[in-house]
Amino acid sequence: MTPVPTFATRPSFLGIERSNHDAAICIAGIPYDLGTSNRPGARFGPMAIRQASRMLVDGDHPVSRATPGAGDIADIGDFTIAHGDIQGSLAAIEAQAKPLRHLVALGGDHTITLALLRALRARAGKVALVHFDAHVDTWPESFGQKFGHGSPFYHAITEGLVDPRRSVQVGIRSPMNKEVHDWTTGNGVTILYAEQVHEEGPRAIAERIRGVIGDAPAYLTFDIDALDPAFAPGTGTPEIGGLFSWQAQAIMRRLKGLDFRGMDIVEVCPAYDHAEITALAGATMAWEYLALLAPTGL
Repeated sequence: MTPVPTFATRPSFLGIERSNHDAAICIAGIPYDLGTSNRPGARFGPMAIRQASRMLVDGDHPVSRATPGAGDIADIGDFTIAHGDIQGSLAAIEAQAKPLRHLVALGGDHTITLALLRALRARAGKVALVHFDAHVDTWPESFGQKFGHGSPFYHAITEGLVDPRRSVQVGIRSPMNKEVHDWTTGNGVTILYAEQVHEEGPRAIAERIRGVIGDAPAYLTFDIDALDPAFAPGTGTPEIGGLFSWQAQAIMRRLKGLDFRGMDIVEVCPAYDHAEITALAGATMAWEYLALLAPTGL
């Protein structure tokens, strides 16, 4: 047990003390929400996620016995953005992410993932994608914006950043134009709807994800609205019928061994949260990801 009470943990992610950019894994906040289409405020997500993560510092992972916050890992603070400038911010995010060896990003809205995938291209090439979300985010534009939180994977596919035939979307359930659906699946993306998760269960869903991804280098992006608003009310575009938090955890825990090269947690909007439950869910998904990368204590 840590000698410091959880409420007094330093305000970095998991209380991590190191901040060197050459760490094997870097945590960085990206306080950007210019791409939101409904409720803004995800720019405050990194701060909320870090604060909520204090509940995860008092011991090892209960299943793998890994220590997610240990090892060569640093919290390097927040990226600088070009406030009010969407394309300028995307370029700035890409430039700051590119030198990092392995980035876990705390958003911010889902637009940031496009910049992170652009940065990853130099190290990993075209990657497989594991995408938790209520929305496919493959609209060619987002309410008139070319680059918004509804379009990052349209651009990621058209720019050759991800391999759509090794991409899987989990938790999808929002209204969607037929043209968008057909374009997404026509390019080879596998969609696992929220109802399928409920009916088939985490073990079967994890196996389907593993089957799609295979041994390819992969990126994991987790939009907190993949969870039902009962478990994550603090987000900009909530959709009912979503994943239970335990389902998302159980799926994540069954993805160990995939060749992940980076991850983000996005769309945590603390102004609409209650008692930090959304921020804690976001922090926990990042913690689960780190547990996948950490040596186990078994």
